[in-house]
Amino acid sequence: MATIWWEQAVAVPAAVAWAALRRVDRAQVLFSPVLVDGCMHGDIRELVFANGLQVKERIVSVDEQKRRVAYSAQGAPFEHHSASMQVVEDTRGGCRLIWVSDFLPDTLEEAVRPLVIEGAAAFAANLEAGHSLD
Repeated sequence: MATIWWEQAVAVPAAVAWAALRRVDRAQVLFSPVLVDGCMHGDIRELVFANGLQVKERIVSVDEQKRRVAYSAQGAPFEHHSASMQVVEDTRGGCRLIWVSDFLPDTLEEAVRPLVIEGAAAFAANLEAGHSLD
C-alpha cells in the first residue's frame, strides 16, 4: 500500500486553520486552485480537480479535539483509500497541516503525490492571504 505523508507550514494560528479545515463543504475554496468545484451530499463530498479528475469522498470523521478530518475516496481509480488532514500547533505561532494518505494500487502514487503537495501549498497560501471560505 502506498503512503504519502506531507507536512506543510502555515503562517496562521492553529485555531484559524482548523476553523477553515473543519468546513468540509468548502474544500473547493480552501484548496483552490487545485480544486475547482465541489459539493456535499450527506457525508459524501464530490470534488473536481483543476486537471479534470473527479472524486467522491466519504467524510469519516471531523474530530474537534484533535483538529483532524478523516475521509475516504470512493471508487475508481482507487481499490482502497483512506486519508486524514490534521492541524497542529507550531512553536513559532503558526501551525502545520499534516496530511496522510494511504491507498491502493501503489501505482497511483505518482499521480496522487503532486495533488497532496499542491493542495497543501494552496491551503497555506489561501489561509495566509486571508481568503474567506464564504
